[in-house]
Amino acid sequence: MLLQRNKLGSVRPPKRCRSDMDNTSTSDIVIINGNSHPDLANMVAERMGIKNGGCSVFHKSNRETIVEISDSVRGKDIYIIQTGTKDANNNIMELLIMAYACKTSSARSIVGVIPYLPYSKQCKMRKRGCIVSKLLAKMMCTSGLTHIITMDLHQKEIQGFFDIPVDNLRASPFLLQYIQESIPDYRNSVIVARNPGVAKKANSYAERLRLGLAVIHGEQKETDADEVDGRYSPPPTSARQRTTSVSVGVPEHIVKVKPPLTIVGDVSGRIAIMVDDLIDDVQAFVAAAEMLKENGACKIYVLATHGLLSSDAPRQLDESPIDEIVVTNTIPHEIQKLQCHKIKTIDISILIAEAIRRIHNKESMSYLFRNVTLED
Repeated sequence: MLLQRNKLGSVRPPKRCRSDMDNTSTSDIVIINGNSHPDLANMVAERMGIKNGGCSVFHKSNRETIVEISDSVRGKDIYIIQTGTKDANNNIMELLIMAYACKTSSARSIVGVIPYLPYSKQCKMRKRGCIVSKLLAKMMCTSGLTHIITMDLHQKEIQGFFDIPVDNLRASPFLLQYIQESIPDYRNSVIVARNPGVAKKANSYAERLRLGLAVIHGEQKETDADEVDGRYSPPPTSARQRTTSVSVGVPEHIVKVKPPLTIVGDVSGRIAIMVDDLIDDVQAFVAAAEMLKENGACKIYVLATHGLLSSDAPRQLDESPIDEIVVTNTIPHEIQKLQCHKIKTIDISILIAEAIRRIHNKESMSYLFRNVTLED
């Protein structure tokens, strides 16, 4: 390399060409992953044209987690791809230890890429429990993470639990495109919310596709929120006598009685498409599908972002009247697909790769919420 001297005689480096600048920017990115979803990490790294960083995560005989990072991360931007699976507790510990290892190795920034955030359903106070997702957010911030990339949180308000920026990506454009391109005669479809809590999401799909909306109301069994606990038990007799003596009466709670499953909307002779953010315990989906079939639905599809599919979910889905289950690859489910041929997968690695590229180049993320397709 030839050095040039200016008029004052000092040495200055030569001008760098654009290719050198591009190579420098990509060399600052290091992608590592745990054991939760290595295939997704490899696909993201391949789409970005970079090599997956050398990180070994294993467990000792006493089940302690060991993390060994072989490449230097000093002064670099680290992206840790670690999703939630059925082994959620190990997934979390691996992520925290990897983040702390990068922090103590002087990484410039540490971004946690968590397509499915574990414990996201425990975001409300239940009985005498706690808000576990708030605790998890604090642990992630303390471990050294400086940014979070996730997808379709169970509740958007979970972002407020973190003291660091959170980008909540959306998989809906991929699912909408699947409906338009892979469901024959989708114009004869109706979007179905399996309970009133999903009605807002279902209405969003219906508006974008210009389709009708149906809502299933009622439950077959009591939810966790309706179980009897000590807060609703009547006070002791002595306590009631004391309150009565001072003329301060406490009204009794009226017991909630949920009606049997009923459908609000017309599904007769139409294709029913149920949408949700997570499929785990499929008993509610199967009950809803049976109700839709009884009311004349000709075909039944279930679309969701995350396919956890725990326990014997594949068997129940295979024996159910559901014709097809479509999920993204935020969670690995290759074994479940072997057990149930109805499960289809949509690849969202391109969205994660583009999000990483935009964050690294300090570009706007709002583009991803307006223009997301399946095209490379």
